[in-house]
Amino acid sequence: MAHAQQAVLGRPGMDFEDERITLACAFRWVARFDMHESVANHFSLAVNETGTKFLMNPRGRHFSRIRASELLLLDAGEEETMARPDAPDPTAWALHGSIHRRVRHARCVLHVHSKNASVLACLADPTLPPVDINAMRFWGRMSVDHGFDGMSLDEEAERIAKALDDKPILLMRNHGVMAVGETVARTFDDLYYFERACSTYIAALQTGRELGAVSDEVAAKTARQWLDYPELGDDHFRELQEILDREEPSYRR
Repeated sequence: MAHAQQAVLGRPGMDFEDERITLACAFRWVARFDMHESVANHFSLAVNETGTKFLMNPRGRHFSRIRASELLLLDAGEEETMARPDAPDPTAWALHGSIHRRVRHARCVLHVHSKNASVLACLADPTLPPVDINAMRFWGRMSVDHGFDGMSLDEEAERIAKALDDKPILLMRNHGVMAVGETVARTFDDLYYFERACSTYIAALQTGRELGAVSDEVAAKTARQWLDYPELGDDHFRELQEILDREEPSYRR
């Protein structure tokens, strides 16, 4: 009887349970990798076919403490969202709501101010040259938004949604970075590798010596080879989730 009642009533806050657990895992690992910033930055994941209904972190919650059940379920078309008692951060709502309304391929949206991507975003020339195999992964797969005009509200959010184009990485000048994709695992993997690529590039610049970038042809070839190996991201995230299941299972609740 109790089991039947649970099946009818469900667990409070755990609609889209699998999606919630997966996204909560991403939050915890971004904190572990020190790619978060205070209680700022936001992740979202579409849960309906059109992409307009999505999960997102609640306002003021540290990434290292986020649990699956407390993720907000939002509707990009709902005008009264900011009047809710559990209203999200206004910049997060403006930015992620705009993307989920406009960009169909952006099912998962991960936005951070990670150190090395943010350093790249501060340079007068924010391009990422093909100086190592990780940087080559993003050859032709990265957009840059040059129009920073304050916090991601109103026109700023709409412009960023347009700037994404069809690329998985958007470097946001004077701001940070955004990774988008079809699944949490593969979007997380892009975010992880982009930060690694930026780290290597920034370190190479600090030597003051000439960089040894490969040719455009080799960079393009290597980028294609990365694309032919998409299961790497699935394998990576599966391992991260299994580690978290052993060490921090509270993320699932």
